[in-house]
Amino acid sequence: MIDPKPETFTADGITVPLHHRTFRRVWLASLLTNIGALIRGVGAAWAMMQMTSSANKVALVQTAMMLPIMLISIPAGAIADMYDRRIVALVSLGIALAGTTALAMLAWLDGITPNILLALCFVVGIGVALMGPAWQSSVNEQVPSEALPAAVALNGISYNIARSVGPAVGGIVVAAAGAVAAFAVNALLYLPLMLALFLWRRTAEPSRLPPETLNRAIISGVRYIINSPSIKIVLSRSMVTGVIGGAIVALMPLVARDLLHGGAQTYGIMLSAFGLGAVIGALNIAEVRKRMSGEAATRACALTMSGAVAAVALSREPVLTAVALVLAGAMWMMAWVLFSIGVQLSAPPWVAGRSLAAYQAASSGGIAVGSWGWGHLTDAVGVETALLVSAALMLLSPLLGLWLRMPRISARGEESQMLEDPKVRLALTGRSGPLVVEIEYRVAQENARAFHNVMLDVQLFRKRNGAYGWSIARDIADPELWTERYHCPTWLDYLRQRNRSTQSERTLDRQAIAFHIGPEPVRVRRMLERPFGSVRWTEDAPDRAANDTLTGDHLRYGKEQ
Repeated sequence: MIDPKPETFTADGITVPLHHRTFRRVWLASLLTNIGALIRGVGAAWAMMQMTSSANKVALVQTAMMLPIMLISIPAGAIADMYDRRIVALVSLGIALAGTTALAMLAWLDGITPNILLALCFVVGIGVALMGPAWQSSVNEQVPSEALPAAVALNGISYNIARSVGPAVGGIVVAAAGAVAAFAVNALLYLPLMLALFLWRRTAEPSRLPPETLNRAIISGVRYIINSPSIKIVLSRSMVTGVIGGAIVALMPLVARDLLHGGAQTYGIMLSAFGLGAVIGALNIAEVRKRMSGEAATRACALTMSGAVAAVALSREPVLTAVALVLAGAMWMMAWVLFSIGVQLSAPPWVAGRSLAAYQAASSGGIAVGSWGWGHLTDAVGVETALLVSAALMLLSPLLGLWLRMPRISARGEESQMLEDPKVRLALTGRSGPLVVEIEYRVAQENARAFHNVMLDVQLFRKRNGAYGWSIARDIADPELWTERYHCPTWLDYLRQRNRSTQSERTLDRQAIAFHIGPEPVRVRRMLERPFGSVRWTEDAPDRAANDTLTGDHLRYGKEQ
């Protein structure tokens, strides 16, 4: 249950979410966990650099931790939407804790090798990948909807406060006691977040419809994203940003060693400068959103970061490099918060985990692939040239806005509302299907073009909520008669599709119905495509159908709304 909103704070304040006990407890614990993760990152990168001189191997540490997020984010998002997000997060943390503990033990026994290091970093990445969608999509259960943008920004601030402190601490820990100490500290700092999640008494309204299977949930999530233009644009822009901008993160150890001729402590300080900039960026995101559109802000971030990365490439002075990294970190963080808010405010709760998982896959996949590419390029041409190439590509990236303009970020996606089930007279089960739905409209000929344009938008929300094979046809003998037609795989899928529509989508549906003329209402037909093979056909089927109950595959049928 969300804590009551304090009356003395406004929804615009960045600190408002911290006045809700559950969010505050989880946020503070996650800050410690993030610090531990950054300390582990310093230890892993430095341990790899001690074992090999290959820039590619060093960059692969970042790839190993980020690649699982790209590979399993979509299943992770489906799991977050299907099951208790608190339990999913606890299991995920357990996986990451096991991987980090194994790293500490092998490092202590001097049994770690480059391949083992990469493999265990991959295991930790799996835990992080499972944790992300469950954690992020549960934020709206910890704070009221008006405080959600501030909560998203605060989660970014948490990571970057850790980035401004963790690497420096990590550098000191590694310099004093080696990578084994960094891994051990990371393992210990997972425990506060596990305790905070354990203490969270999450309450969620149970659905009267059975949960989807994992495969079906994944397909539903992918279908929603494919038919959501705004989310597709955000995912594309975030992936490009990750590929291009990931160079500064992946090559940071080499900047410290090859350009600044420093050690682990210098590396930690440079990461801290980048993290400090990210905190500054997150703290100012609300002001940026007030003054600039999403596209203008994204362009400004890319152009400014381009100059900062070029400065890092050319500088040989630690102070100048640190200043450039503060600026780069601020722009990097602003861009990612804009992307994250865009996704979270566009997706309804039933698919929030899967949408955030797709965002994680796009962003982390971009960083992982980019890190691999930047490592190979650095081996060939050196750190300075690789960073200058990254800066040049970042300078050109705003041109994407000509084709993929960032959507306007407004209110958060509305809650879906459950409707009564349609009246039926066949003894259906949840697996009965496919179901064919036909909706007949009678539209004045002078309104034909306007009606067709509205129906193209109706098509998108029908398909993203679960329909397939959608079409709109006009009767050639009766030009006023239009027929919308679509399929759902089963009766249960139809009920889900019908109840997933948000308020704005139902408003769009009503706009289409408003074009209807004539004394009769819009006619809706729901037909079973394989009636004899998909239902239990008996003489008393109509009587039994009226009394069927929601047990197993059977459903209780209500009146038509």
